[in-house]
Amino acid sequence: MAVQRTLEMDFATELNRTHCIRVYDIRADITAAEISTTMDNLINKNIFGSNSGNLTGKIGARLVSRDIEEFDLA
Repeated sequence: MAVQRTLEMDFATELNRTHCIRVYDIRADITAAEISTTMDNLINKNIFGSNSGNLTGKIGARLVSRDIEEFDLA
């Protein structure tokens, strides 16, 4: 069984909407400080935009874990 981890980071935008950026296969031991710094860098360097404008602030983040079990049907 494999575990898939996804980091979901929610940002506020210029039009007061929420924009989510997902990072797949994130390492399990990532810290809140690392996530916060990454989010600050994405906002300050204006790396990503969205249909609702540039990213303007951090709303929240979460680490989503999913167990995956594959079956051999041959």
